[in-house]
Amino acid sequence: MAETGEEEKVSAEALGFSDLSDSEFLDLEDAQGLDASLSKPGPSCELSGNNGKPRSLQKWKRGLDVSSPMERFHFKYLCVTDLSTQNWCEQQMVYGKEFPGFLTPEKAALLDTGASIHLARELEVHDLVTIPVTTKEDAWAIKFLNILSMIPMLQSEGHIREFPVFGEVEGVLLVGVIDELHYTAKGELELAELKTRRHPMLPVEAQKKKDYFQVNLYKYIFDAMVQGKVTPASLIHHTKLCPEKPLGPSVLRHAQQGGFCVKSLGDLMELVFLALTLSDLPVIDILKIEYIHQDTATVLGTEIVAFEEKEMKGKVQHYMAYWMGHREPQGVDVEEAWKCCTCNYVDICEWRKGGWVPTSTLEPKTKKKK
Repeated sequence: MAETGEEEKVSAEALGFSDLSDSEFLDLEDAQGLDASLSKPGPSCELSGNNGKPRSLQKWKRGLDVSSPMERFHFKYLCVTDLSTQNWCEQQMVYGKEFPGFLTPEKAALLDTGASIHLARELEVHDLVTIPVTTKEDAWAIKFLNILSMIPMLQSEGHIREFPVFGEVEGVLLVGVIDELHYTAKGELELAELKTRRHPMLPVEAQKKKDYFQVNLYKYIFDAMVQGKVTPASLIHHTKLCPEKPLGPSVLRHAQQGGFCVKSLGDLMELVFLALTLSDLPVIDILKIEYIHQDTATVLGTEIVAFEEKEMKGKVQHYMAYWMGHREPQGVDVEEAWKCCTCNYVDICEWRKGGWVPTSTLEPKTKKKK
């Protein structure tokens, strides 16, 4: 399996959870780079107005707003983890985008440990080959080559890890990486998601719900891919990839070693979409989440998750309404204020300051004339 090398500019995002795991942390791309002007203020700072007096972060943000957060952050697509983070706390996710790179040493260490555990598991089933890339077309070509190498393994009822998925959901392209796919003794295709835990205990229900939503979304996208519902035209439209652009020499060499005679990204895309639709791969039958302790690698428990398509779609529609600029970001309900105890942005949170309702709704009411 190939991975992108050091020549690719990667924007690493850190999401504030104690149950770290997601393999997407290992595979973020330069195409998702943030506007540098948004990353200057730190999470604990105050912003000065024209008169030198501090003004609220919310007012500063509104001054930067364009038609939607997708445009403001210059995003062409979203990661599955972006939406699962919204499931935990949407306001926290937004601050994470506005202030990238703000991460405590403790949480950075947790991310490193979780990434190492994922890497060790991946190396159990295949070797990694580093391929230097310099363009977004090369980076996507690596994803496609990995898919092409894993489809035959899955067809032969093998065991694969780190399977890239992508597809349009509610008008937005979502990308992600499935931890593991394998067949059970009964021949059912099972998705297994690994979650590492800092403490040797299972997560609370709120954290589990976030994880359930994540694997539901993975299944929805994977199933669409193997059913031919994802099209090259949609992918090109969202990513602005140039299919005619020649691939870099390192990528071409790796493709040739794998037996693929291609010259451009478009050639690879054609092979990938043909392979997905003609391979007769089944949809995912079982969703499983495995929780392990980071320090000891002890399995803390497993969860078999039901696929709740209607509920998942309802949540996706709600989350996408923020990204499309149809509503303001929302924080947690007051009943879940305990989540704020471990949040990096608690001191600047406009949601808390606004009394657990959107700040934009806190305008004084006009007195009625008698």
